[in-house]
Amino acid sequence: MGRRTVWWRGRTVLAGVAALLAIVASAGHTKAAGTPDPYRFAPDAKPVDGETNVTDAVRLMPGTTYRSSIRNNGKLYYRLRLDAASNAYVSATAVPKPGAKVVYSDGIKVSVQDSNGRNCFSGDADAARFGPTESPRPITAWASRRAGRGAYSCEGAGTYSVLVERISGAESSPDDWDLELQYVSEPALGKTAPTAAPEVWNSASPEALDGSARTRKGGTSFTEARSLAQGVWKDGIQAGQTLFYRVPVDWGQQIYATAELGPSSGDGFLGSALVISLYNPVRAFVDDADAGYDGKERPTALKPLPPVGYENRYDVDDQVSGMRFAGWYYLAVHLSAEMTDKFGAGPYALTLRVRVSGAAEAAPPYEGAAAPRDVFDVTAGDKDAAASGNVATGGAGSSDGNIAMKAVAVGGIGTGVVLVLGLGVWTVVARWRARVGGGAGAVSTAASASESGEAVAREGLGSREYEPPRSW
Repeated sequence: MGRRTVWWRGRTVLAGVAALLAIVASAGHTKAAGTPDPYRFAPDAKPVDGETNVTDAVRLMPGTTYRSSIRNNGKLYYRLRLDAASNAYVSATAVPKPGAKVVYSDGIKVSVQDSNGRNCFSGDADAARFGPTESPRPITAWASRRAGRGAYSCEGAGTYSVLVERISGAESSPDDWDLELQYVSEPALGKTAPTAAPEVWNSASPEALDGSARTRKGGTSFTEARSLAQGVWKDGIQAGQTLFYRVPVDWGQQIYATAELGPSSGDGFLGSALVISLYNPVRAFVDDADAGYDGKERPTALKPLPPVGYENRYDVDDQVSGMRFAGWYYLAVHLSAEMTDKFGAGPYALTLRVRVSGAAEAAPPYEGAAAPRDVFDVTAGDKDAAASGNVATGGAGSSDGNIAMKAVAVGGIGTGVVLVLGLGVWTVVARWRARVGGGAGAVSTAASASESGEAVAREGLGSREYEPPRSW
């Protein structure tokens, strides 16, 4: 009876090992085939709840990214504490659930308000909508408080509020939308700078870049945007997917970008299939362009924008004023979910042509540091990242490297689990042998096996505390 009990327990452990191995093996493959990867929020994003009452609003800190959510047609408040000199920029990226129904006018709106509830005038675009694609995707709205010369309101130090509003029609899905909030602080200038926006610049479209396209896989979010330098880049995009890239653009430089969708064997026509959007370093929307699709190659291009300049902020045109500081400019490329019905889910060949022209100029005389630091700079490290294709999160190298690191992480966890469970099996078998053999040699074997297994398990678990399994 004792032998049967030990054998049964050993078999149970083996079954547990097999089940956990299956879980570990599937950890990196939970996404259904053909389904675009979800939006990946910043790993250091702090969870925060917006409040329906401005009095109870939680304070946001400069240089910090937050994660929140908003209900259908909801209104949420957050709080800022501003000095009299710094400029404040707050963006909200709304992420509907995959497969959610959205219509043309659905969107997200952001306002910065003073203590009396009046909107701070800045001339900035404050709402983002899904538009003619009517395809669920991450969309970003922003607002700002501008201080110093040229400011018309909200000039003083004090407590301000951020209002985020969700705009949804009766036909839209009522599910909550996730939010990624970012608050960036821009320091004041140490000396007076021009307050007149430029009236003339090179607005002619440059010749399209030629040459062999190099592969760069786009990220799923601002956080995982893939770095690009000037050149021709190729990728693949699925219906309903949004891919993010980033390009370093220094003071005095211009950016041009086109996106081209490859041919397919399907039939029909979709009026707004591919959308390319440009966001500046504070995730403020600058410009977008879209293109229809009939199965043939279709390019779409952003219109020529002025060189990056501090004084651009004084222009009444949102596309000009958006080119107000240097740093990483983000390209978001979305392929309509309706492509699936007419041409199939894909992936479709995607070609990006990116040009950065003009010599870099000196930065304006900032007095103090931005938050986050270096957000308005183009460093040597940024240029290296653009050349090598590092992702926005940095550290792990390319997005391919990130995938490899995630595999190692999953593998490491799996290895630790397997080692611990393997130790359990090892101990059960050794004790069973000891009980069957009844000799000191068998007991010694069990002890040595247990000690060796514990040592291996400790090594597999790394710095985590290890506890040997209890006796069954």
